[in-house]
Amino acid sequence: MKKRILFVDDEPNVLRGLRRMLRGQREEWDMAFAGGGEEGLALMQQRPFDVVVSDMRMPGMDGAEFLCEVMRRYPNVVRLVLSGHSEWELIMKSLGPAHQYLTKPCDADQLKATVTQAFALRELLADPNLRALVARMDSLPSLPALYQRIIEALRSPDASCKAVGEIVSQDPAMAAKVLQLVNSAFFGLPQRVSRPSQAVTLLGLDTIRALVLAVHVFTEFDQRQVNALSLDLWWLHCLTVGTLAKRIAQTEVQDRKVWDDALLAGLLHNIGELVLVANLPEEYVAVRERAAHGEVDVLEAERQVFGATHAEIGAYLLGLWALPDPIVEAVAFHHQPSRSHNRGFSPLTAVHAAHSLCSAAFATDDATPDEAFDVDYLNALGLAERTAVWRELYDHPARQTVER
Repeated sequence: MKKRILFVDDEPNVLRGLRRMLRGQREEWDMAFAGGGEEGLALMQQRPFDVVVSDMRMPGMDGAEFLCEVMRRYPNVVRLVLSGHSEWELIMKSLGPAHQYLTKPCDADQLKATVTQAFALRELLADPNLRALVARMDSLPSLPALYQRIIEALRSPDASCKAVGEIVSQDPAMAAKVLQLVNSAFFGLPQRVSRPSQAVTLLGLDTIRALVLAVHVFTEFDQRQVNALSLDLWWLHCLTVGTLAKRIAQTEVQDRKVWDDALLAGLLHNIGELVLVANLPEEYVAVRERAAHGEVDVLEAERQVFGATHAEIGAYLLGLWALPDPIVEAVAFHHQPSRSHNRGFSPLTAVHAAHSLCSAAFATDDATPDEAFDVDYLNALGLAERTAVWRELYDHPARQTVER
């Protein structure tokens, strides 16, 4: 069946250009074109669509408002931004309503790959075994109200470091934990930070957003709920993977969005493991026992016992939270990136590499140093030789702290 795709842009020349560029996709895509958000919503009332691709800057209803309305009315529709403007404020406004952000000019192959990748991710998250496993769980971490307030503030035209810092300050426990992390060796700041607004200024809005979400997940559990693993070691591993993934991304691409998505995906890459341990502790112990005998690795043991892996559980949860596709994808495939349809450097690449490098130092059971690298995947991206550079990035104060 053809995929039904709606393109929304207020510039007629852009829509004509899209029609010409995508003429070869007519056998696979049923395409419609709208000159603005209101017209797009009217078309969606008349017939269903699988994907909407919207510009951001449009008169009247802008792209963020349009996608928010699509998300409210048609939550299962894949929502993509295709904009010629890369200002960070616009990207922030698209948080939540957009699954993916693409910049113009975008060729047909890139757009086709993005749509294909989005559908593949949704097929994974719709797997009946995965849904059945989630249904067995008594509790899943919730998206924190503080995080939602930060997202709302970032969408505001008056968004500022001071405003976000004030929101974080209103939760004293969260503020204390965020400041503790900001002042740690992981971020290597040259001065001590004493206020959340100062932390936002020095590290950026998106880094603080990521830390708030990750800290919330960590603090929803206590050691009594997760006896099968060390909660402190688990958190230290995730923090190290997140900060290293961002460093790796910074050496490979200039896209700040990729840097920050790599950080958040790295911080949350093992959230599925925590959910499994807390909800199904006896089965989790059985998984570790099977893997310890050496007959299968942890992922295969999880699939045998649960019908799905901790990576897929984590991705499912982040999908429920409506986090952007690149973050969900990085969590879903961080062990097996070749399963992704993405064939360019992405947050997945950074998190896979960071996880592989960090696993030995943390003595985690789900990876070993070089064995964990998906060599075929790195070769396909032309990045296999970059692993030596990434290893050097791992030799930083945070690693020394871990290994003491």
